[in-house]
Amino acid sequence: MAVEGVNLLDHLQTPALVTSRGMVRFANAAARGVLGGHIMGQDVRIAIRDPRAVAVILSDEGGQARVPGLSTGSSVWEVDCRVIGPAERLVSLYDLSERVSVAKSHADFVANASHELRTPLANVIGYCETLMNPKAGGDEALRARFLDTIRHEAQRMQALISDLMSLSRIEAVKHEAPSDRVEVMALAQEVVGEFRGSAQVDFVAHSAEAPVTGDRGQLGQVLRNLIDNALKYGKEGGPVEVTVEAARTGWVLVTVRDEGEGIAPEHLPRITERFYRADTSRSRAVGGTGLGLSIVKHIVERHRGRFDVDSRPGRGTTASLMLPLREG
Repeated sequence: MAVEGVNLLDHLQTPALVTSRGMVRFANAAARGVLGGHIMGQDVRIAIRDPRAVAVILSDEGGQARVPGLSTGSSVWEVDCRVIGPAERLVSLYDLSERVSVAKSHADFVANASHELRTPLANVIGYCETLMNPKAGGDEALRARFLDTIRHEAQRMQALISDLMSLSRIEAVKHEAPSDRVEVMALAQEVVGEFRGSAQVDFVAHSAEAPVTGDRGQLGQVLRNLIDNALKYGKEGGPVEVTVEAARTGWVLVTVRDEGEGIAPEHLPRITERFYRADTSRSRAVGGTGLGLSIVKHIVERHRGRFDVDSRPGRGTTASLMLPLREG
């Protein structure tokens, strides 16, 4: 390959190699960044330790091969080899890691959503079929109990579909930074007021004002989800304490604290994952969808904020979020 061509390859962001008779004669900066500078002059079988990639590079026709773990353990790369001379090959490396990861996430999401809907739907169908039997349907007490179960399962499906739609809407605008002025102090007071009729939810303000740049509807959803979680998994009937403070560090800190059983340490790193539940049986019994904290995390990230959950078994749980304080 001509010197001019080699120099041109060095300016490309795509990792590229030129091999001659199975030896790496040139590797641009991007390729050296992925495989290491030591590959220069190395046998391609050592530079790229994957039999499928080596096979296409050493073949007379060239071709493509997908290689896992080329840069990191979880990475996926495509090796594209083109014949440019009797013994020379141009090898380009394309990072497919993000594309593969997104595809896997979508597949997992569909599988999990289908599983979550299948169980309540099967219960509804089963109880309906039982009620269609004259003996069961004629028993007033049994019919009332079965209808109550059907209503509960239908509400589970309704809540799940609502959360799935909400998550979809949030992800659709996650790259669009919100621009409205939202007074978190007033918003928190309003949301806390929605719960006070049925449970002990207290609001504590540590600042006169706490303005942020945000989406009022989404931030209200965050507060409702956190308070609802605290009431479901905290001590029955409360208390739940919501605090808001505009800190001098330039952040608005919002915390929601309950006095429940708490969460075991091994669950904390995963509780914002979709459909993950620390206590599966309890979550389903109280109508949890497994998406509440995932929705919170996505909204807080869209607002360039931080979200954290601190909990110890027997000492309750504190969910906290920090949002950039709006200037002016």
